[in-house]
Amino acid sequence: MQSVCLRSQNLSKVHDSDTRAILVGVDFGKSDFNSSLEELSLLALSAGARPISTITCKRTSPDSALYIGSGKAEEVRLAVSDHEIEIVIFNHALSPAQQRNLEKVLQVRVLDRTSLILDIFAQRAKSHEGKVQVELAQLQHLATRLIRGWTHLERQKGGIGLRGPGETQLETDRRLLGDRVKALKDKLGKLQKQRETQRRARGRSRVFSVSLVGYTNAGKSTIFNVLTKAGVYAADQLFATLDTTSRRVYLSDIGQIVVSDTVGFIRELPHQLVAAFRATLEETIHADLLLHVVDASSPTRLDQIEQVNQVLQEIGADHIPQLLVWNKIDLTDTGPGIERDEYDKIQRIFLSAKSGTGLDDLRAALSEYARQLGFGGLNEESINNEPES
Repeated sequence: MQSVCLRSQNLSKVHDSDTRAILVGVDFGKSDFNSSLEELSLLALSAGARPISTITCKRTSPDSALYIGSGKAEEVRLAVSDHEIEIVIFNHALSPAQQRNLEKVLQVRVLDRTSLILDIFAQRAKSHEGKVQVELAQLQHLATRLIRGWTHLERQKGGIGLRGPGETQLETDRRLLGDRVKALKDKLGKLQKQRETQRRARGRSRVFSVSLVGYTNAGKSTIFNVLTKAGVYAADQLFATLDTTSRRVYLSDIGQIVVSDTVGFIRELPHQLVAAFRATLEETIHADLLLHVVDASSPTRLDQIEQVNQVLQEIGADHIPQLLVWNKIDLTDTGPGIERDEYDKIQRIFLSAKSGTGLDDLRAALSEYARQLGFGGLNEESINNEPES
């Protein structure tokens, strides 16, 4: 498969759990610096690396050549040598020149935060659409940093007769990359039309549609599994879910509703991924209600809520009603329950998907929202599909 070749030669896969890594973070004075570093460590573990050490420094602005400056780069180089490090992961987006310069100095592979997230997405994508979206995002990222390793595309397509007269290797690489990007966009367009057809059919039947959104590892898939009994993969790791999954759920006083599980969001989510996953995230855009799942035990939960809302605004889903679901209360002192505003409208639900505490409140809240939006009453399809007791 072409996508496998692209990743192995350009994104420097980090799948081997024995891959020893050093994490590098620069403190520019932001309040979330420490939590961002903790997140980088989780990302590295999710990718299959083993962080051995974390090196930090303070700067007012990045160094144009090495991002961290020559002195700190030498410190990292010595650490790489002392600990037999195979990869250095930066908690920032590096320019192509900075990445190349760092690899020359450190003599090991260097990944930035964007490349690391792309690699995790490539590992986790299961559906055909998800794999196409990931490859497109990777190619768009790599287009800015074309280096050796693209001639395999030419070889796979036959080689002879492909290279234009007087065309340099870089020009050939760019043309081949452009052709592949165009093919992937065409494929995504067809998949998007299929999804739109399914959505229109659902709209005609007036089925209440709910999408789970939230920061990665907030517990969306666990809630989805409890509500739908779908058996979707759920794990205590970042980006356990990449592909949108939709299932019907029966509510006793409403009938059938559709609940969709979506990819988790994260701070500094690469723009290539937001763009490439737009078709998948459109399930969110067209929902009647968003269940915004929050990790109640996270000390940065308010910042995570803001990060999710920023991405929702970017994809045009910020106008859809939200219901905040504070999950993982079993890890806090908070009890289950429903919080309402002065107009008696539900604001937040406190629950634990893992223990099942508060899930009845969630079902009741979904029924209440469905009725408020005009979805009350059992239709014939709902009656026919009522689960047997």
